[in-house]
Amino acid sequence: MGEAYFYHLTRRPLEATLPALLARARHAGWRVEVRGRDAARMAWLDEQLWLDAKDSFLPHGIAGGPHDADQPILLTTGAGAANVPQCVMSVDGADIAPDEVTALNRVCVIFDGNDEAALKAARVQWKTLTDAGCGAQYWSEESGRWEMKAQREADN
Repeated sequence: MGEAYFYHLTRRPLEATLPALLARARHAGWRVEVRGRDAARMAWLDEQLWLDAKDSFLPHGIAGGPHDADQPILLTTGAGAANVPQCVMSVDGADIAPDEVTALNRVCVIFDGNDEAALKAARVQWKTLTDAGCGAQYWSEESGRWEMKAQREADN
């Protein structure tokens, strides 16, 4: 049974934070689905991951290609990625269902703390998941490094 980790971005943008989170997930041996709401935004993230490749390559692709099932990291706008992930990273307010949290090793909800709509959506997502009995952690980079600020244990 997994947990949902909420990452509140205040100092570094998504394109700087996502590669580090993806590298950790890959180090754990997980296949990852990066789920967004907009295909153009997923294409932009794809480009950013290639630009970041000078430091460390993160093998990935955008959903809709012939090798989706083989992708260690698949960027998509819908649930049920073909790469059968153990971790889903939600960006830009993409929905996560409680049953996904319990079925996966980890769900990451990454949101921009400088965007009031993103904050509101993350609060709703936290309440939805924790009310459904999912374990959740809230992480903030406000101090300059990531610190866990809140935790809700899963209902057994």
